[in-house]
Amino acid sequence: MSLTSSLNHGPAIAAHHLTKRYNGVVAVDDISFEVSRGEFFGFLGPNGAGKTTTLRILTGIIRADGGSALVMDFPAGSLRAKQLAGVVPEMANAYADLSAWGNLMLMGDLYGVPSRIAKERARELLQTLGLFERKDSLVRTYSRGMRQRLILAMSLISDPEVLFLDEPTSGLDVQSSRLIKELLRKLNQSGKTIFLTTHDMDEANQLCRRVAIINKGKIVAIDSPEKLRLTTSRRHSVEVSFTDSIELSLLSTLPGVNGVERLGDKYRLFTTSPGEVAVAVVDLAHARGLQIVSLNTLAPSLEDAFVALTEEAGHV
Repeated sequence: MSLTSSLNHGPAIAAHHLTKRYNGVVAVDDISFEVSRGEFFGFLGPNGAGKTTTLRILTGIIRADGGSALVMDFPAGSLRAKQLAGVVPEMANAYADLSAWGNLMLMGDLYGVPSRIAKERARELLQTLGLFERKDSLVRTYSRGMRQRLILAMSLISDPEVLFLDEPTSGLDVQSSRLIKELLRKLNQSGKTIFLTTHDMDEANQLCRRVAIINKGKIVAIDSPEKLRLTTSRRHSVEVSFTDSIELSLLSTLPGVNGVERLGDKYRLFTTSPGEVAVAVVDLAHARGLQIVSLNTLAPSLEDAFVALTEEAGHV
């Protein structure tokens, strides 16, 4: 019988007026949000904004000083909530003196997964994450990317309904990062609820249906990545590359340009009128005898929205 067969049908995660203080400093300041069942939800914020503290409350590692939280209709931190959740903390590690297979079997025992089922899941997870050929090697011989993939497998051995991840691809090689993101997509498509904290704006934009942005303990925005992008219209830009260098001062004086940055061999001109600026750049190139290598108009990115929203909330 499934652990969730007798559950109600409320949100997968519901936080109401959560507050947490450390030595008088407010780390999480009266925040409320809900995550629907089957949703891929991102939780973004600068360092020290309250992301990890919120995650620790939701997973029962620490208690809130105020407010409440439910995971699949059960109080966060309760045995039932823990049975229904898989967790990949930022600083997690597997047992170095056990093999990958040994770690997975141990996690299966801890969650009460029948041996036959645990072995089937372990085999499938290790194959999916590219670790099966090294399943009998001690974890101490694994690279960082391999260890992170194993930790994800360990969090999934109990087939959780909700998966909490704290920076799961931070510092990983491209191959490991892609494997993890592809598995997360498939898990979400199969109905798993995923709560992801990340500093990687591109990752959040690729994976998440909605994101919340937290700053100084308060949530400053919750919406889809696309809608958040469109709230920062002043961050439209024109990106241009020339065959030769050009002074930034010449580009900054073009009509409609609010700011200029040099990015490698390209120049990015910020504007609220990208069409007007693109025409002005072409005219300038003709007047200066410059050849344009590339010219693109760019809509605001999720990173632009993140920066704008956290700055508006007082982050410097």
